[in-house]
Amino acid sequence: MQNPYFIEKVKSFEVRERSISELLRDLKDTAYQGRKLGEAFHVWERMLKDEDTTIFLGLAGSMSTAGMWKIIKWLIENNYVDVVVSTGANISEDIYEAMGFSYWKGSPNIDDSELYKYNIDRFYDVFASEDDYRQMENLIMEFSDTLTEGVYSSRDFLWKFGQYLFNKKIYSIVTSCYIKKIPLYSPAISDSGYGIALVNLKKNKGKLISLDASLDLEEIAKIIANSKKTGVIYIGGGVPKDFVQISTIVAPLYKLLNSRTKPHYYAIQITTDAPQWGGLSGCTLEEAVSWGKIDEKALRVTCYCDATIALPLLAQGIFELKIKRNPPLNFEKLLS
Repeated sequence: MQNPYFIEKVKSFEVRERSISELLRDLKDTAYQGRKLGEAFHVWERMLKDEDTTIFLGLAGSMSTAGMWKIIKWLIENNYVDVVVSTGANISEDIYEAMGFSYWKGSPNIDDSELYKYNIDRFYDVFASEDDYRQMENLIMEFSDTLTEGVYSSRDFLWKFGQYLFNKKIYSIVTSCYIKKIPLYSPAISDSGYGIALVNLKKNKGKLISLDASLDLEEIAKIIANSKKTGVIYIGGGVPKDFVQISTIVAPLYKLLNSRTKPHYYAIQITTDAPQWGGLSGCTLEEAVSWGKIDEKALRVTCYCDATIALPLLAQGIFELKIKRNPPLNFEKLLS
């Protein structure tokens, strides 16, 4: 009797000359997280070649301080993502470097009280100048002071900020989204230098700029509702992942759909969190099927890996494929 479980052989990895894209394809035939990294590359390639798919990037953590922010800019500039949902840290701490300041190689094995004396902020093994960081926050405050007092979605706020940075020739993730007309959301934006800047503006000038995350949820749901298909790439978890996920539940409010949700058709998750603690960041894509957030037939893969390892490899592999892609939706018309 033929064994139904012996379908594909594991192929031992052989050292030879190969490109990164070939490396990732070969890893797909190995095991453990090497296989998952190769599968993630396969799903991302499929996503990019599906012209009907709107691709969301959920970006958590503090990837910009780790030197990852130019990868995000490259993805945006080449139409490899259509919508970005980020922590406030990632879209402020890249501005720090875009302004001309530097992050420095450091060590976690140091007396942090000594760093405090020298106005040095530590991100695990990265050092930054507190004085330069304040200049970045002051730039955000100066921009915010140009706005009319009122309530904004984070997309509207960041769109205007992108134009402001573009005029100042400061080329960050926010600037790239402005240039490419890509919606950029940061639902928990106040949990970052943006929040400090807006509090300072209110305290010093009595001007209130309020950012309403429910407007973000509404707009993301509209995008999902009007997309033929959606795909998601989650770098970490947190608020960016949760917002893109719960928007599938809100989406039917904006279209007459036959189901109670509009689940994602492709999904990639790069995380170091585990599911058994019950948190969203470690939640499996399979669990999301029970909520109707991920389609039961979706091409989906979770790779348990440090994103500073996985993201550069995946992006370099995608670069080698030379895929030409256009956004499937007119976001200006949809969100106006």
